[in-house]
Amino acid sequence: MYTNNKHAFYLQGNPMVVPRKWDLLRSLGKDKLSAQAQLKLEWIIFYHTVGKENVTDTAKHFGISRKTFHKWFNRFDERRLDTLEEDSRAPHKTRNREISPQQRIRIIKLRKAHLRWGKMKLRKRYTKEYGETVSSWKIQKVIEEGNLYFDTKAHRKQQEKKKQAQINPKKRITEFVKKHQVHHLWHVDTVLLTLSTGGYRYLLTAIDDVSKLAYARLYTTHSSKQAADFLKRLHYLTEGEIINLHHDNGSEFEKDFKQACRDLSLPQWYSRVRMPKDNAVLERFNRTIQEEFVQMAYHGIEDLKEFNQELTEWLVEYNSIRPHQALDYLTPLEYIDTYLNTNVLPMSSSHTLFDIYSLIRYNSPYEIS
Repeated sequence: MYTNNKHAFYLQGNPMVVPRKWDLLRSLGKDKLSAQAQLKLEWIIFYHTVGKENVTDTAKHFGISRKTFHKWFNRFDERRLDTLEEDSRAPHKTRNREISPQQRIRIIKLRKAHLRWGKMKLRKRYTKEYGETVSSWKIQKVIEEGNLYFDTKAHRKQQEKKKQAQINPKKRITEFVKKHQVHHLWHVDTVLLTLSTGGYRYLLTAIDDVSKLAYARLYTTHSSKQAADFLKRLHYLTEGEIINLHHDNGSEFEKDFKQACRDLSLPQWYSRVRMPKDNAVLERFNRTIQEEFVQMAYHGIEDLKEFNQELTEWLVEYNSIRPHQALDYLTPLEYIDTYLNTNVLPMSSSHTLFDIYSLIRYNSPYEIS
């Protein structure tokens, strides 16, 4: 049996006799070869001596495949024992990482002349202007080392944001385990509406994943403060029954909105970047609210207060009168009353929602934005 002592082999309990040639090669290998290469030398010695040039017996004895033995047997040259060493896996050609003083001066000059250009544009310009190719990596390194950014404060903030994202990664909706339970997951989003006179209005929307119960409100600005206001209204409307929130990576769902989520103990689940299908349920509602209300509303988006009051009336109709194909042509409130009201929802009847809408419309605990 083979042991770690490369000078002592035993086959069926008998000491192995090794001719002087192989003894000499083993001795040379001990001084010149790595442990792995010495082991391969033992394969070949065994093959020529005890193994009686039988590949199958040799491979079986050392617990290797015939293919592996043939590979090293064919490579072996007794005049060059290093042929048993593993080949380096490093690429034959490697990038030249050294930035010469002249390249550095040229890159700095180009960067200062074009602070808003990215490294690929600068690389292209560098080649045209100086007749040599420089890697985008070198350009990036010079920019980083010299802090050559158009807005250094914004860059520092962005870097800090990336660092925080690595420390506290966002929980992605693809990892979320859904339950067929009202309020277990609410989707939230923002719809951008353009004013005829120029400028924008921001329609925040929300929908329950199971019952399709929906809420929406129009705002003048696209801030986390307004999004937090919307969340508090939604929380009040649902009597604090929301368990999880899902939204995209928009800036309105940061800062004040995050704080509101912490205050209300609501976990935030994020869509993947540029993946609207992660929020397909709300995307469909966004289309419906634009086609069936925004385009048909008596009051335009310019008149915020009147628009929101009219929107509330439409939401009552959407949730209590309009049949939904996804709910087998029930309304969201009928669906809740019929299937999920018992032991799930604190609402004793659909009239409760009408009462809450009335409170939001005429006597909301939050300021009208």
